[in-house]
Amino acid sequence: MLVKLFEWLQQYNSGFSVFGYITLRAILGALTALALSLLLGPSFIRRLVKGQASQPIRELGPKTHFAKAGTPTMGGALILFAIVISTLLWADLDNRFVWVVLLVTLFFGVIGWVDDYRKLVLKDSRGLAARWKYLAQSLVGLAAAIYLYYSAESPAETELIVPFFKDIVIPLGFGYIVITYFFIVGFSNAVNLTDGLDGLAIMPSVFIASALGIFAYATGHTLFSEYLAIPYVPGTGELAIFCGALAGAGLGFLWFNTYPAQVFMGDIGALAMGAALGLIAVLVRQEIVFVLMAGVFVMETVSVILQVASFKLTGKRIFRMAPIHHHFELKGWPEPRVIVRFWIISVILVLAGLATLKIR
Repeated sequence: MLVKLFEWLQQYNSGFSVFGYITLRAILGALTALALSLLLGPSFIRRLVKGQASQPIRELGPKTHFAKAGTPTMGGALILFAIVISTLLWADLDNRFVWVVLLVTLFFGVIGWVDDYRKLVLKDSRGLAARWKYLAQSLVGLAAAIYLYYSAESPAETELIVPFFKDIVIPLGFGYIVITYFFIVGFSNAVNLTDGLDGLAIMPSVFIASALGIFAYATGHTLFSEYLAIPYVPGTGELAIFCGALAGAGLGFLWFNTYPAQVFMGDIGALAMGAALGLIAVLVRQEIVFVLMAGVFVMETVSVILQVASFKLTGKRIFRMAPIHHHFELKGWPEPRVIVRFWIISVILVLAGLATLKIR
């Protein structure tokens, strides 16, 4: 929105041309989202408390969580608001990638909101039935995947690149739709599974969004993409603004979500952020690297799959409780220790992912 204004103002003062730089707008997007989260957070939390949107605690969960009963949730709405406003202000709204990511994020947020609202306000313990939630996620994920496939303007947009190799690219064809769908829906649910401890899901999301912003900038820049031997996809650079907004909003939310949390994210935030991160990874052609950087989310999801499969096949559990962060809690780790150690793992994995930019 402001991009057009600054372009018009350039005719009167050339200094406004500085706002044409993606790097500056990404930083401003992050700061705007951070400021919105910090400023609106207290009043937003009070509204959630007044609306009795408080988090129920599972009786089968760790006993240390019982004290969290009554903590307001659906705080992800604050994250989404900050992301959307910041992106609309600082991104080029003529960019199709920006709109696809925004719409997917909002639609998944709506799905999460319905689930949260049914559970927390209507007191329906089932929330949105799993089959309807998955159907809604699938429809949005498939719609985005099909649109991106048929609107692709160059072969690079639908080719899979392999880290560490300059010349290995795999044309995906219709497989692009499958991969895009899987990354949107799969990582949406992966982040949701991880969101079980105070700040556990939001900080890795901030780290990954920041790294994806770097990938987006490089992929959309002719010189950097050539120098780094990665595909050049025109327009993806603008996704750095969205990534910056997500990182800023996430940090602002962490101010209130850090242990002991004043507010929980809820499905409205977790589903939306996971879908956004997965989609951006596809758009910047870094699916394999993203799986590495999102290793904490992958680990949490795999732990649930293994636990369910083991119990159904053998009647025995692999972990004391899944997702795996609960396993460590039941082993006696204090919650802050689990959270910070998972953050450290996430930082290491994100740095390893960024290293693939140069090692080719």
